[in-house]
Amino acid sequence: MAKETGTKLIASNKKARHDYAILKTYEAGLVLAGTEVKSLRLGRASLVDAFAQEHEGEIMLYGLHIAEYGFGSWTNHAPRRTRKLLLHKAEIIKILNTLGDGTGLTLVPLSMYFKDGWVKVELGIARGLKSYDKRQVMAERDAKKEIAREMGRRLKGRR
Repeated sequence: MAKETGTKLIASNKKARHDYAILKTYEAGLVLAGTEVKSLRLGRASLVDAFAQEHEGEIMLYGLHIAEYGFGSWTNHAPRRTRKLLLHKAEIIKILNTLGDGTGLTLVPLSMYFKDGWVKVELGIARGLKSYDKRQVMAERDAKKEIAREMGRRLKGRR
């Protein structure tokens, strides 16, 4: 069997990018059971309620939903079990120092993907956005769209 190469997106957390300002991202591996990997290959995962937190010097992923594998037997996994993230010790220390400052930062999973056959999770150190920040971002996005639309009209000679 040929070795997998490249990246394939499994799930992304679009709401996290809307609700948080992402300051820095990290890529982490994930400790999984066999039926979890088979279920992920079918694309059956959700990052909606997932969050990462320190537990006994390691970073754990809570709330990640990986649906049970349909052809699994008694060896099937629990869909929302706590999963260990694989990071270098220096990265863990750096993340915990950043989060421990008391500045209202949190660790949010942004996406999950296969990279060269291995399951990876993109984690983001994030700061929560207020509702007026979200409105400002939406207004800026709408203004950019309108400018691009008008430029397209002018280049086509319609105005």
